[in-house]
Amino acid sequence: MGIDYQRLYEYRFRRIDQASRQAVWSEIAAYLYWRMGAPAKVLDPAAGRCEFINAVHAAERWAVDTVDHGEFQQSGVKVMVGDILDVELPLAHFDGILVSNFLEHLPSQDAIGTLLAKLRTSMEPGGTIAVLGPNFRYCPDRYFDCADHTLALTHKSVAEHLYAAGFEVTTVIPRFLPYSFNGPLPPSPLLTRIYLRVPALWRVVGKQFLVLGVRPG
Repeated sequence: MGIDYQRLYEYRFRRIDQASRQAVWSEIAAYLYWRMGAPAKVLDPAAGRCEFINAVHAAERWAVDTVDHGEFQQSGVKVMVGDILDVELPLAHFDGILVSNFLEHLPSQDAIGTLLAKLRTSMEPGGTIAVLGPNFRYCPDRYFDCADHTLALTHKSVAEHLYAAGFEVTTVIPRFLPYSFNGPLPPSPLLTRIYLRVPALWRVVGKQFLVLGVRPG
């Protein structure tokens, strides 16, 4: 049968205030959207509770996830429930894709290659892909605390994957976000905004990478 992801995420986020989480992610999303060049047609292929895609101001917003999180999506977001490898996406359409905390869930390195190849065909030339995820190099003690983490990835391995899939790698940030915002301080949009504006803090606290690439024209 495999993992019941609906129950898995219910358990994982059982003590999380979703409104606070969305407020923090709105700050992160604004920053990522700017780094991606403010694309007009954005895809989130592993959208979860739609925290990123809810917060961006793109003309088109698409979200895909294997779990139906319909209660969290905002109006105007086109949601497809299913495996990103199975759903039908338009060809050469998106100019922005964010892959957030997803590659480490895939069953093999080849599966990452398959996914990135599919995403590349759905992007228009010049489009930007951003990949965010836990960096095994900086959080090995916590990395496999998540039941759905199967692959140990670093900023270097993800950059290699992007290039192998046909992207030009433009930015590699080994330390970007903390592993989790569930720390001693309550989730705060103001603190998040300050954090994102002070890259020196990333090098101390950051345990997630951010890698960006472009589909060549």
